[in-house]
Amino acid sequence: MAFLTSKSLPRRTVLQGLGATMALPLLDAMLPAFAARGRAAAAPAHRFLAFYVPNGMAMEYWSPKGEGSAFELSPILEPLAPFRNQMLVLSGLKASWNYIHAGASSSFLTGTIRGGKTEVEVIADVSMDQLLARQFARETQVASLEMAMDAPNNAGACTGILSCAYTHTISWKSPTQPLPMEHNPRAVFERLFGDTGTTDRRAREQRLHQHKSILDSVTEKLSDLKRQLGQPDQVKVDEYAESVRDVERRIQKAEQQRDIELPTLDEPQGVPPVFEDHLALMFDLQRLAFQSDLTRVITFMIGKEQSARPYPQIGVPEAHHPLSHHENRPELIEQMSKINRYHAQLFSQQLAKLRATPDGDGTLLDHSTILYGGGISNSTRHSGENLPLLVVGGGAGRLKGGRHLTYAGKPSIANLLATLMDKFDVPVEHIGGSTGKLSIDTLSL
Repeated sequence: MAFLTSKSLPRRTVLQGLGATMALPLLDAMLPAFAARGRAAAAPAHRFLAFYVPNGMAMEYWSPKGEGSAFELSPILEPLAPFRNQMLVLSGLKASWNYIHAGASSSFLTGTIRGGKTEVEVIADVSMDQLLARQFARETQVASLEMAMDAPNNAGACTGILSCAYTHTISWKSPTQPLPMEHNPRAVFERLFGDTGTTDRRAREQRLHQHKSILDSVTEKLSDLKRQLGQPDQVKVDEYAESVRDVERRIQKAEQQRDIELPTLDEPQGVPPVFEDHLALMFDLQRLAFQSDLTRVITFMIGKEQSARPYPQIGVPEAHHPLSHHENRPELIEQMSKINRYHAQLFSQQLAKLRATPDGDGTLLDHSTILYGGGISNSTRHSGENLPLLVVGGGAGRLKGGRHLTYAGKPSIANLLATLMDKFDVPVEHIGGSTGKLSIDTLSL
């Protein structure tokens, strides 16, 4: 065992100096030397992942029997049995905005109670992930990642006369700025590591220097341009300059982290034609982003609302969305449940990867809070009551799993979001239409 020195080094500094990675155990030099009894060790990074499943749930196959720690896993939840002790099943929560598919996805992380009334009127609330991103942007190179399995389409109408923005994303930077979800793994890769084609450190450094020289030039031109503009245009330039400063911050953070040794991963070549291959790449990129601490906030949609993807590989050749309108016919609900169970099975694969990746004194799963579920329960009725929801992971020591919690009075999912914000030490008065927070006794801090 290594000898402790009398001075503790910041973990990020040691990582840069030694070329270590987040995947290694904490070094002795990163901890306070001969800490007094009861003194807390360096807190692990706490990560957030939202995993959205569309088109409702076959609730007869989802809802577990029993409450508290004695609950029985339902057929849909059975693939998650290995993670039971780090899983909370939540029942009784309702959607904040129950407007068919648009309200389902747009209120999932925003808790919004409102929406637009036309194809061009787009309005909701800031989503939980973006509230966290504002906080964690000080610590990471990428504030947040927004990822999906379906190609984006944020123009036109999708649900009734409302914009497709509502059904194609769950992430909102502002009440009027929905963030597009990226479905191309190449684009995700380049956002994390630049367009060098590899995680090789020398190639990344070369690209960073090239980007920095470009930004220096742009900044000078912006300063010259502002002197020639009126007040309204100066405001627009300032907004653009803020975006440039954000890029500069990311480059500076990347330069600080350039000695971090990343697992070798070649740049993906676009979207794989096979769904499972595509998904595996997206999962690997999520894990790599967390492992290297490039970001601590990821939102992911395994399918957009109204997705028509069929699943012949599991014996369901019918398109997902039409099948979800099962008219409560038992044989169709059973087919729907196969898709729901398959999504849970795929989710369990990602959980296994996170649990197998060491992170400090635990694993990535130990140090993550993952919200899994959707904004519709009974899909035939587009019901927003009793939403199918899980909270999975160790929450960096702040989640107590292995329980099925049932809430009376139909509290909003927005109350859950506000409660989870407390777990990240980023308290908020409210999110969307939240009216309070869930009991600390049932979701203990």
